[in-house]
Order: sequence, then structure tokens, then C-alpha cells
Amino acid sequence: MHAPAQPIIQPETLLLAYRSGIFPMADGRDDHEIFYVEPRFRAIIPLDGFRCSRSLAKLLRQERYRVTCNADFGAVISACAEPRPDHPETWISRRIEASYKALHLFGNAHSIEVWDGEAPESKLVGGLYGVGFDGVFCGESMFSRAPNASKVALAWLVAAMRAARMQLLDCQFMTEHLGSLGAVEVTQQRYLALLGTAQDTASSWDQAVGASGVGVDAGVGDGAALALPDGFALLLGDGAGASSPGKRIAQDLTHTS
Repeated sequence: MHAPAQPIIQPETLLLAYRSGIFPMADGRDDHEIFYVEPRFRAIIPLDGFRCSRSLAKLLRQERYRVTCNADFGAVISACAEPRPDHPETWISRRIEASYKALHLFGNAHSIEVWDGEAPESKLVGGLYGVGFDGVFCGESMFSRAPNASKVALAWLVAAMRAARMQLLDCQFMTEHLGSLGAVEVTQQRYLALLGTAQDTASSWDQAVGASGVGVDAGVGDGAALALPDGFALLLGDGAGASSPGKRIAQDLTHTS
């Protein structure tokens, strides 16, 4: 007989944690307990400092993979929770997975999917997921089943955040892989300052709209951040000319890396 499922972490509780600079983890896939982490040092990727190598830029231009946003959040978090040779045990417990699925339905957890082939025969070969709010995206995990698929997902994430005028990309813990892509390590105190600035900006925007009853179309809050899916949609728009999204992303990230 299976043990009864543990209650999920409510979306409001998860968002409060991220807005406070902490996040939940577990010790194993079947662990019912969760604990909140506040690292002494945080890894962030400055949105103007993403390192797009020549090989990655070439892959983006070729559009070898098809990239989507929020097309299959469940499949992405499930893939991220699978054991790997370097990480045989995952911190993404079933309770955490269920909690982030609920947060996704709440509108604050997003995924980037990387597909090989055309629908409906395409296969999910890479992706990432995380939590988005107030111009901030906290990346939780990513996976890759094909060469450079996770790098493609991260490049599209950075491009979508830039298009959405978001401010802070949190990667939680520094790794050699993230460092090669432009991640830098900051103290928790510095991270909290950056987090506070992003949230203060969002609050100022909300107050401006509430006080005036008008929005961006009327010229209020032109610098306000959009949600990640809206930034992703802008990448797919045709307002930047006839070139493909992959070519535009490669050109943009190469010029700023």
C-alpha cells in the first residue's frame, strides 16, 4: 500500500518564499519533507552577459531544434527529476513536482521546451523550468537529451527575458557549466538587493496603473516588465523583419556577449 500523498506547497507560499530570496528542496524523489534554502552565495546570469559561443550561435541560426514556452510543463519537470549519472538522486521530490505544477496553473511557473523534429512526431530533447514574477525568473532545473539542447533552451530564455524587459535571472547555485555561459556569483545580500529592486520597480508600475487607470498604451510604465510567456511571444513575432527567430536571437546574444 502506498503512503498517502503529502499536501502540495500552496502557490502563494511558494511565491512568498521566492520573493523573500529562499526556495524549497527535498533530499530525494520519495521524500515527503521539504526544507527551504538560503544560500550564502547565488549564481545569476546578467541578461547582457550571456556567453553565446560560435557553435551555439550557429545552432540557433540553423534552428536545428524547435523551441516552445509552456507547451508541456509537466514533461519538463518530470525530465528534470530523472536520475543522472552525476546526480543519481534528485532534489525534486514528487511533492515538489506537484507543487510546481500547481504554481504553473497559477501562472507563475514556466517552462521552455526544446523539440527535435516537427509535431506531432517531435521528441522532447531538452528544456528548463522555473518561477517567474515581478521581472524575475528563478531557474530551477534544466535537462538535455541531445547535444546542446539545454543551452538552446537557456539562450531562448535569456532572449525572452530581454524582450520582456525582465531584470534578474537567478540560477541558484554556481556550476562550471553555468559559469561557461556567463553566470557570476554574488553574495546573498547582493542578491536580495537585486531582488528588491526588481520588486520595487514592479510595485511602482502597479501603483501607477492603479492610480491613473491607464496602462502602457497611454504611456504609463513603458519600462515595466512583461511575463516570460509574453516575452517569448515577442520573439516569435514578425516585427523584427523577415529573419527567423533563431537568427535574431543569435545575432542579439552574440552582440552582447
